[in-house]
Amino acid sequence: MATGLSATDDRLPAYQRLRDTLASRIASGEWTADAPIPSEARIAKDYSLSVGTVRKSVDGLVAEGLLERRQGSGTYVRAPSFDASLFRFFQLREADGSQLSIPSSQLILRTKTTAPKEAAEALGVRDVIKIVRLRSLSDLPVLFEEIYVPAALFDGFADLPDVSFGPLLYPLYFEQFGVLVKRATDDLSFEQASSAVASQLRLLTGDPLAVIRRTAFDINNKPVEWRIAQGSAAQFRYRSEIN
Repeated sequence: MATGLSATDDRLPAYQRLRDTLASRIASGEWTADAPIPSEARIAKDYSLSVGTVRKSVDGLVAEGLLERRQGSGTYVRAPSFDASLFRFFQLREADGSQLSIPSSQLILRTKTTAPKEAAEALGVRDVIKIVRLRSLSDLPVLFEEIYVPAALFDGFADLPDVSFGPLLYPLYFEQFGVLVKRATDDLSFEQASSAVASQLRLLTGDPLAVIRRTAFDINNKPVEWRIAQGSAAQFRYRSEIN
């Protein structure tokens, strides 16, 4: 499909404008994670650009994590999965000392509602879909999450069949709604467990919690999700490397 370059500042180099154009096509859901995007030669022909210019644009999208090259089979949209990274804040092990590694997710609630203050401020909208879920490792509850996404971007989310939901939501956002999460900001704090959260995490009311408030952004740096995840502070860990 031959189209024009992105309408960004035409003083930008062609490879940067092509990068924005390709990113928009990714965001629209035109290309899926299970099929290769057109070849660099095909894209070059569509936009009347050199293959070298296209390769520079694609290299940039690979570096940003939006695309991935698979040896011998082409270049693919990279299915987002880093919402699993919330688990990096917790040190969890089996009885024999081995690291737990396979998260599961229990969907408790999803409904249209009005966003609470924090979510509304983060997202810039009040009409949202609220998702409540419990995430576990080897049947051990680890994170209790309340998640809010703009209703306008996720129309039909509340009506998806339960079988659509796996342990990670970001791939679902992309596959079902064309919303590609590029980055997220996590804010950490420590609080006490309410009775509701304590019952979900098998803790006592008032037990210390590690609380992670996350705002996730799409490829245009627009906020598309706000969530609050709570887990036992006894299992919390933090590591920082300074070079």
